[in-house]
Amino acid sequence: MTRTSDLIDVLVADATPVRRLRHPAARAACWLLFAGLVMLVVGIAHGVRADLALKLQESLFVTGVAAAMTTGALAAVAAFIASVPGMSRRWLLLPIPASLIWMATIGYGCLTNWVSIGPDGMSLGETARCFATLVLVSVPLCLAMLVMLRYIGRLSPTPVTMTGTLAVAALTSIALSILHPLDATMMILVWNFGVTALFLWLNGRYGQRLLAWVATAGKPA
Repeated sequence: MTRTSDLIDVLVADATPVRRLRHPAARAACWLLFAGLVMLVVGIAHGVRADLALKLQESLFVTGVAAAMTTGALAAVAAFIASVPGMSRRWLLLPIPASLIWMATIGYGCLTNWVSIGPDGMSLGETARCFATLVLVSVPLCLAMLVMLRYIGRLSPTPVTMTGTLAVAALTSIALSILHPLDATMMILVWNFGVTALFLWLNGRYGQRLLAWVATAGKPA
């Protein structure tokens, strides 16, 4: 039988250096900066909605955008803090007040008008174009969030991942509110949380291998 002291010596001899993660606030700031960069690039390529100046005079629109921005920032901070071992899961409650205000401004316009019929026949409606922008914005944000939260794989991935998804959904909502005339909030929530639910199901189905693979793939050479 191996003695405890011998076992400790073996573990120490085989140990590899571990790079300490940055402070959760710093990682959240990096992700938010990346999100802003993605939205800026998409905005330059797409162009803002024609009635943006008028919409900015509407208190409901401004409240919705401000609440979504606050929700995204607080949800990102909460996800990164709660993903640290030993930190309280109560941090995940941080974005709830702002998210309730944001949810109160939700509309349903983007659930319709997938196809428009005009003099030239059938074509993609504003909803289809809105959905294309949604995918273009949310996919890189989701991937970045997944990689940055990859070390939660053996802890409690569900609440942290869902909070990270809320951050992605909120910031995607801001981008689409500025770029498209339809309120896409409902479609954004369905898309982002649907993808997250699928990811969590796959992670549960295959144990911790999915997040563990991301963590392994994200290690520096």
